[in-house]
Amino acid sequence: MGKGGQSCNGVVRDAKPVEQENMAAWLVDVNTIKILPFKLPAIGPNDVRIRIKAVGICGSDIHYLKTMKCGDFQVKDPMVIGHECAGIVDKVGSEVKHLVPGDRVAVEPGISCARCQQCKGGRYNLCPDMKFFATPPVHGSLANQIVHPADLCFKLPENVSLEEGAMCEPLSVGVHACRRANVDPETTVLIIGAGPIGLVSVLAARAFGAPRIVIVDMDDKRLAMAKSLGADEAVKVSTKMEDLDDEVAEIKEAMISEVDVTFDCVGFNKTVSTGLNATRPGGKVCLVGMGHGVMTVPLTPAAAREVDVVGVFRYQKTWPLCLEFLRSGKIDVKPLITHRFGFTEKEVEEAFATSARGGNAIKVMFKL
Repeated sequence: MGKGGQSCNGVVRDAKPVEQENMAAWLVDVNTIKILPFKLPAIGPNDVRIRIKAVGICGSDIHYLKTMKCGDFQVKDPMVIGHECAGIVDKVGSEVKHLVPGDRVAVEPGISCARCQQCKGGRYNLCPDMKFFATPPVHGSLANQIVHPADLCFKLPENVSLEEGAMCEPLSVGVHACRRANVDPETTVLIIGAGPIGLVSVLAARAFGAPRIVIVDMDDKRLAMAKSLGADEAVKVSTKMEDLDDEVAEIKEAMISEVDVTFDCVGFNKTVSTGLNATRPGGKVCLVGMGHGVMTVPLTPAAAREVDVVGVFRYQKTWPLCLEFLRSGKIDVKPLITHRFGFTEKEVEEAFATSARGGNAIKVMFKL
């Protein structure tokens, strides 16, 4: 599936024969997911076949379910959904040296072309020909088995679970944001939005050494969760633009010192405006969330203070560091996994409904 339906020949070493038909969760229409057979491509010499054991539900999955769209991408044909995953290697291609059948792995879901200017420059997350799980027309990973390039599969440390391995995908967004903002032990961080990405950004910023982290959101329960994960202060805000100035003043008071870096993990007019106004002169505002495509925000005052606006899109080269953070205990993602479901059609429907409702659901996880 990660091969985008491409097949190539190569000698493979078997772990054990496949006895059951491969099944996957197919998005077939608005609010309609069916578990149906999913034929895998042949395994190339540099590929592995993986028995998927854990898959998390992402906000993009919900967008596709509700509207068949996410950003500029539109589902035109039935598509296997899911991209946050981990599993057990079942078969390896003849050229694969670092993995063997039985290895537990976390899976990076995007396959770049490796030939374009962005890939050659090391920023493969910006590859225009990226093939990313569950991004039309590429199928996702909520399936019994997938085929994927071995170099995008990372062996889990012994003390890291498969569920934690699947959490490397959302955690990677926070890690990449911290790298883009150069977060270090001298960087104060404001995080706007206490959804899953905001919460992993708290974990990442703390792991990168941020001495003080303030988070804002509208939901008291999410703010309490953020504080339990390492945020120093939480500020409850509203959706009203007229409250902006008072809320920025409260944020600055909560930070005590100036805000060096802001991570906007929402992407709305008000949240970006909050970040631009709260961040110190010469600081950075990182656009992590992508809520609105077009916004009206106070760029001129921010420009006069030389506030840098930094884009954050997915991630690059983050899995090894994520796994080290998990292995060492520097980051604990387990509290984020609030709901677990099996892999029947009814459970898949319930899982997506639970995730879409929000409330006390943070990360909904499938156990296959």
